[in-house]
Amino acid sequence: MLKQLNNTLIKVFLIGFLFFFPSILSAQYIDTKWTVTGYFGELWFAEEEDILGKYQEFYKGWADGVFYSCDYAGQSATYNTHTIGEFLLNKEFELVNQEKAFSKVFEENGLVNENTEVFVHRITCNGSKVTDRKVLYPFITVAGSNKAFYVYEGAIIIFTFEK
Repeated sequence: MLKQLNNTLIKVFLIGFLFFFPSILSAQYIDTKWTVTGYFGELWFAEEEDILGKYQEFYKGWADGVFYSCDYAGQSATYNTHTIGEFLLNKEFELVNQEKAFSKVFEENGLVNENTEVFVHRITCNGSKVTDRKVLYPFITVAGSNKAFYVYEGAIIIFTFEK
């Protein structure tokens, strides 16, 4: 009887742990304050001073920043995982000729191991009205790195967070 109770308590603890700490179980951590530290390419309709040094922050259904905001209005996030090699050859990014650009950005940021995992996040906000709906895509993170990337206009925006 005591052994069965212990097993039940262990299972309840583990399930509770999974619900209370889901971010450590997710693929790549995005819930933090990201700083725009640079860009590669051309900003077609934006000014550099309106972007560099600005923030993009995510926290459990809330987001605020230079590119996207959602005030607990149905935010969700999904992602696809690729190796850097797979990511660079992904047809979705081939259409805008970003393979060479991403290769250069990854190289400049020390992300050259072809087998390193790349996470392509789609972050959406349902909003309280249809006109409030928003999407931030692709928000790209790399395993073991404090860098993130976002394709915006003709540029790849580079984010950094402090570990």
